[in-house]
Amino acid sequence: MNRSLVLLLVGLSLAAPISLRATTFYVDSLRGNDSNAGTSPATSWKSLQKVNENHFGQGDHILFRSGSRWEGQLALSSSGVDGAPIVIDRYGDGPLPRIDGNGAVEDVVHLENVEEVEVRHLEITNHGAEPSLRRGVLIAVTNFGTAHHLVVADLYIHDVNGTNERKENGGILFRTIGDKVPSRFDGLTIERNIVWKVDRSAIAGQSTETPRTRWYPSLHVVIRDNYAEDIGGDGIVPWATDGALIEHNIVLHCNRRAGSYNAGIWPWSTDNSLFQLNEAAFTHTTRDGEGFDSDFNSRNTHFLYNYSHDNEGGFMLICTPGKRNPAENFGNTGTVIKYNISRNDHTRIFNLSGADQTTVENNAIYIGLQDDVQVLLVSSWDGWSKGAIFRGNLFDVAGTGHYGHEVKHNPDGTYEIDPGWGGATDIQFEGNQYLGRNVDLPHDPAAVIDQNYRPATFDWKEPVFDPAHPERFSAYLTKHRQWMLHLLASQFGRPPRLQEALSNTTESRDK
Repeated sequence: MNRSLVLLLVGLSLAAPISLRATTFYVDSLRGNDSNAGTSPATSWKSLQKVNENHFGQGDHILFRSGSRWEGQLALSSSGVDGAPIVIDRYGDGPLPRIDGNGAVEDVVHLENVEEVEVRHLEITNHGAEPSLRRGVLIAVTNFGTAHHLVVADLYIHDVNGTNERKENGGILFRTIGDKVPSRFDGLTIERNIVWKVDRSAIAGQSTETPRTRWYPSLHVVIRDNYAEDIGGDGIVPWATDGALIEHNIVLHCNRRAGSYNAGIWPWSTDNSLFQLNEAAFTHTTRDGEGFDSDFNSRNTHFLYNYSHDNEGGFMLICTPGKRNPAENFGNTGTVIKYNISRNDHTRIFNLSGADQTTVENNAIYIGLQDDVQVLLVSSWDGWSKGAIFRGNLFDVAGTGHYGHEVKHNPDGTYEIDPGWGGATDIQFEGNQYLGRNVDLPHDPAAVIDQNYRPATFDWKEPVFDPAHPERFSAYLTKHRQWMLHLLASQFGRPPRLQEALSNTTESRDK
């Protein structure tokens, strides 16, 4: 027999068992029966319990009927294999299949110590009589090792009244615990989800793998094209990752109920994170309250081509405590903030608090007529910053902008400042534009200074989305991305890095 034919037949025989063993199961809350085989719409199962108690194999699909509704928890305990994940999805036309936790379960969708799993197209709520520890979705590995290929996409999560006393609850939590076996994700994608009216966090991580003495970060984490609105505390917060991509998320009205320090989009204990094409707006209070934050125990965090506006606490916090154990907390070094737009952010624009070697370059800052803000606040968090460069930025001030260092930290999170940089060292300004009323300008030998303010003429009118209509989300995402890319190109003239961002986002979307 021809050798090529033999190899082909062997290959087919190896591939065949995956396709032969894969089964599609159907679940219908109205017409199903748990005594059925479940392998066709006509013989569908009925309950979540039937799904939870079964073991599924590689390539199996578990499909919930559109328009059906369940109460309780969906807990998968089976894993797929590389190239043949277990897929949870819907079938039929109509509204998304809905699972209501009713506050009786901690997690409505519970994925723990599984891998090669995809969950798509479900509506999820978890509202109880009183706030408690609650989530829409938990993705967790506990003393598991490395979990590969987990996807949570196209979910509609709303009305989860978790507790605002703890960050690790709300919409979607991804958690790694490795007190016995180091554990992490390699290939975690959270995309195109709507998270609306949840407490405390929209999409957040939690991990025991963050100390640098036992650093075991998750890899290939992608958080993309999500929409979060009306959030008790934080918006999107990756933890314990290396090389995470946080791209084109829209986060509105965070820090609404927590009464503590929260921000819109920010990392903690991460290396080499890229935040690009995100919008963060209307973050509440001045206890942080920024749209974006580069937080501590992190290295080389990049913020490129993001849009921040109307945040009560300002645009960007860059921070780390100075008093720390370096073996546990690396600090915050190498943050890069380039080609971002801040418009009508309040209170302060940049708050540099203990972080080192920060680059702030080619950003466009537009301060509103009614605002009196601290354009650069240098503050101390048990220590001052060392090394920051502000280069080629536009500070376009219709109201009043100040530059200086902390002399008093108020209980509401605001600061009183004096000119200069306090105990911070090597803070440099090169070739920035200062338009309008800028007070106590820094030393900038190549500065362009013009006290005449001229309002920008860009198209600020962006597409809007009503999360009460999830069926319109896909069209909104497309319009919003196009609008945002147009705004950025109008502002920055499509520099090379924006072309790279355009290419990357197209490739990511097509995968």
